[in-house]
Amino acid sequence: MSAPDRTAVSGFSPLLAGGIVLGVLGLSAALGRRNAPDPSHPTIQRWYKRLDKPNFTPPDAVFGAVWPMLETGLAVGGYRLMRQPAAPRRNLSIALWLLNTAMIGGWTQIFFRKRALGGSAVASATMLATGTVYAATAGKVDRVAQATAIPFVAWLGFATLLAERIWQRNPTPRLLPAR
Repeated sequence: MSAPDRTAVSGFSPLLAGGIVLGVLGLSAALGRRNAPDPSHPTIQRWYKRLDKPNFTPPDAVFGAVWPMLETGLAVGGYRLMRQPAAPRRNLSIALWLLNTAMIGGWTQIFFRKRALGGSAVASATMLATGTVYAATAGKVDRVAQATAIPFVAWLGFATLLAERIWQRNPTPRLLPAR
């Protein structure tokens, strides 16, 4: 006789939920790190510094401070959702969480590595839409998970505006070839 499926009653175990969260966010962070405009990636750094950016662009240090906080919130939200009993809304919330966390690393690939400014603006707007749906859906399962998504969605609103303005100000690929 096989053991009953406890996931349907209690959600994922703490160890499994934590492992999934760490794995997914770790992969996203590794991809983001691979594309970071910092001294370890001088070509990307030079290209980014030469872009014509709007005056409301935060200093680089702000991005470095904001994203770990947002990803920590997403980690808490994802973990809490995975610990909830299996149900269609919980499963949809987890799917949206996975989509949004994957898109974080994907956006850096589009913007910094591919230098596709228009594509990055579209990707950012898509993340804003899916992040909003994630927050709304998560709120029907776990209010804390929803609360941790709200700063993420707010930042995506700002990031979408910023990406769109950078695209407007830099209409053609220039400066350095993509690698």
